[in-house]
Amino acid sequence: MTDPPSHHRKPRVAIVFGGRSSEHAISCVTAGSVLDAIDRTTYDVIPIGIATDGRWVLESGDPERLRITGPDQLPSVDGERAPIALLRETDSTDLVVHEPSQPPQTLGEVDVVFPLLHGPWGEDGTIQGMFEMAGVRYVGAGVLASAVGMDKAYAKIVLKAAGLPVMPSVTVSAREWYRDPDGVRHRVADLGFPLFVKPARAGSSMGISKVHGPSELDAAIEEAHRHDPKALVEQAAVGAREVECGVLEALDGTPETSVPAEIRIGGEHEFYDFAAKYLPEEHTELDVPADLPDEVATELREMAARAFEAIGGEGLARVDFFVMPDHSVVVNEINTMPGFTPTSMYPRMWAATGVDYPALVDRLIRLALRRGTGLR
Repeated sequence: MTDPPSHHRKPRVAIVFGGRSSEHAISCVTAGSVLDAIDRTTYDVIPIGIATDGRWVLESGDPERLRITGPDQLPSVDGERAPIALLRETDSTDLVVHEPSQPPQTLGEVDVVFPLLHGPWGEDGTIQGMFEMAGVRYVGAGVLASAVGMDKAYAKIVLKAAGLPVMPSVTVSAREWYRDPDGVRHRVADLGFPLFVKPARAGSSMGISKVHGPSELDAAIEEAHRHDPKALVEQAAVGAREVECGVLEALDGTPETSVPAEIRIGGEHEFYDFAAKYLPEEHTELDVPADLPDEVATELREMAARAFEAIGGEGLARVDFFVMPDHSVVVNEINTMPGFTPTSMYPRMWAATGVDYPALVDRLIRLALRRGTGLR
């Protein structure tokens, strides 16, 4: 484990973003917001981009380059920039840049990594395991919590075991769908229609379809399998309100919760898809805080903290709920690295709770600096 940073210099924070998943662009947008907000008088910041082919590079860190400017103008990491690597030394982990025809340049010890990665190879425990092996502190959930939170099928198992209500579902592997499609259709029919089909380990509503009847099922499963060989077929929460709650770890480890917020979908969207989430011209209303009866809001916040602890969460998480027409509350999913732009739900909920965006960024970094690597 690396020692805490010396009081003679600022802590060095590596902002890691991009990645190989389908959420590469959203990770870049998130990183741009954090780079814009982080206090450079307190922290020495190194922007590290992971290109779509997996190359790690020293990025420019220009927040303006990391914005969505239109449906076909999504930001991405420039994989042609100078390669960068984490180098584990005896008592530290250093950042090393490899410029063509130049000797390696050491940027110095990295004290904490802020992995602003969404989806597989970033939010699913894989990169967290690499940081553990490198002995470097990092923001957010550890290996197991990240993996469980990313896999919607396993998250349901864990949440249900903790006594939290979840929607009924069926998991369909690509192998099972290839071998016995009729058997899958029979199992799914027991859920009734409408239902949702989604990749088990993707985010940003990638690959999700609403299925109104049996004739739409095959195409929906194949679309989900295009993103992930494991698909989740889930009973639709008919008439439910979509409400979210942020969890933020206190310095003593206690999970604190934000005021809940509601998503109201407008226009032609039947659910909270990619366009409704990220494109500014779409008709989506975010009510922060949500207009809920006090007892429902209290129950929802308590369940958010329970979900966070059930998966072994650390740092932050966003817990998504369905509030049914009878005001009962069902956990939809938990996200261990939620969207993190100032206009994303997680920061907006905390701003409404009294923690603004720069303070949120600072709190998460300080939590990571206090936490060691390895078993804890």
